[in-house]
Amino acid sequence: MKLHCEVEVVSRHLPALGLRSRGKGVRAVVSLCQQSSGNQRRPHASGDPASPHPACLFISTMKDKQGTRYKLKKNIEQFFTKFVDEGKATVRLKEPPVDICLSKANASNLKGFLSAMRLAYRGCSINTQLSTPKPVKTSEFEKFKTKMLITSKKDYPLTKSFPHFLEQLQTSNCGLLRVDMRMLCLKNLRNLDLSHNHIKKLPATVGELIHLQELNLSHNHLESFSVALCQSTLQKSLRRLDLSKNKIKALPIQFCQLRELTDLKLDDNQLIRFPFKIGQLTNLHFLSAARNRLLFLPSEFKMLSLEYLDLFGNTFEPPAVLPTIKLQVPLTLLELSTRTVLNNRIPYGPHIIPFHLCQDLDTAKTCVCGRFCLNSFIQGTTAMNLHSFAHTVVLIDNMGGTEAPIISYFCSLSCYVNSSDMLK
Repeated sequence: MKLHCEVEVVSRHLPALGLRSRGKGVRAVVSLCQQSSGNQRRPHASGDPASPHPACLFISTMKDKQGTRYKLKKNIEQFFTKFVDEGKATVRLKEPPVDICLSKANASNLKGFLSAMRLAYRGCSINTQLSTPKPVKTSEFEKFKTKMLITSKKDYPLTKSFPHFLEQLQTSNCGLLRVDMRMLCLKNLRNLDLSHNHIKKLPATVGELIHLQELNLSHNHLESFSVALCQSTLQKSLRRLDLSKNKIKALPIQFCQLRELTDLKLDDNQLIRFPFKIGQLTNLHFLSAARNRLLFLPSEFKMLSLEYLDLFGNTFEPPAVLPTIKLQVPLTLLELSTRTVLNNRIPYGPHIIPFHLCQDLDTAKTCVCGRFCLNSFIQGTTAMNLHSFAHTVVLIDNMGGTEAPIISYFCSLSCYVNSSDMLK
């Protein structure tokens, strides 16, 4: 019975000597083994004569592949399992007086391992075959790899699983048609690179990678980025996203809920517009959407504060001379209720109101005055210099231009008149 984790063995004599532990574990293979009757390699408590072959704890590390054995029967003073769901636990032994601190373990495996240790402490039989202690092979420590790079189809692991502790995984040029579900079990993954494959759709379970900070999906065949991913735990973790060289025509409104994004690459897609609530990406510093089919920028684009912006090669239209007027007189009940809910910041959700009304509220437009409107508005277009909201701007065309049309909405005629200077 084995457990792959990090281990720190702390002597309880250290404080009396004025010393402190390192506070950092090392990668180890922890096993429950059958205590051999021969001489032990290192000093520890002797075996129980009434039970010549009790279970023992055997800890092996890269520096100590021969391993160290610890008696378990009647030799455990206390278990500390408050953080067992995080893959952490501590076992306090009587002799020698040490605390064995386990961390970065699979929570389910750790619980099973601790249960077996409790049985060994009581001297009960364990429902698994115990082997005798033996040196651990170097290959065992491959499971502790935190970084894996695969750049060809022939190197892709078809029969072996990915190392459980991976934090960075790159599988480029592997001919993948879909995301390998084995990757979605890598709960420590922070950087996932699936570029240069043939992936057409992302499973919603990608959003269960709670620590994922960087996701590279460039050079694939994606046609969309799902709402489920936008509403997953990626909202709190994702910092960098590369969707360049795909076939994406539009991003959902919910995309702007990924508010931790700092870098976003959308080059060489088929985008005809940005999500109109893009101003909610307040942490965004790098935005590249060159060579798409953008006709204009949404009004909330003015709320961004970028360090770098590249919109080269888009088919921007010249600003319309006359505004589009869609004012309703009188305002409908839907329009009035939408404005009331949003202007007063009243919470809403599908558990409170019908889902289609939630969609209406999500798609409401923001007037230049800061209030909201749904179907009753005036729409105007004006050219704005991109330096207004970006420090470094790549020219949008070969003529040296840095201006792009941006749409503005007005909730009433008075708002339009008061802001008319902006549209000149």
